[in-house]
Amino acid sequence: MFDVGVGEMAVLAVLALVIFGDKLPQVAGQAGRMLRQFRQMANSAKADLQAGLGPEFKDFDINDLNPKTFVRKHLLEDDDTPVNHKSGIFDDEPSYATASANQLDPGERPPFDNEAT
Repeated sequence: MFDVGVGEMAVLAVLALVIFGDKLPQVAGQAGRMLRQFRQMANSAKADLQAGLGPEFKDFDINDLNPKTFVRKHLLEDDDTPVNHKSGIFDDEPSYATASANQLDPGERPPFDNEAT
């Protein structure tokens, strides 16, 4: 999640010891309790939301509202139904319009350029 290596963890531990000193165990305990309370609040809010939506949304997942999850679920999942490109509208398309030299293999993700987005 945070992509923190061993070296960064060691630096963070030394900084925590320097900043908090002898009070580090109490601070860590308070941080753990606070994180537990946040998690309980989030779970209760999720349960309240699902109860308020009613029985027709009993299988509703709050993570479906995340834009990345939505796109991945609805656009990037493999569909087992074959796509019929010859629908009658574009039957006279040239062969180069449908066949690309840079086609991806099934399951292969397209390249992503961080600088372009």
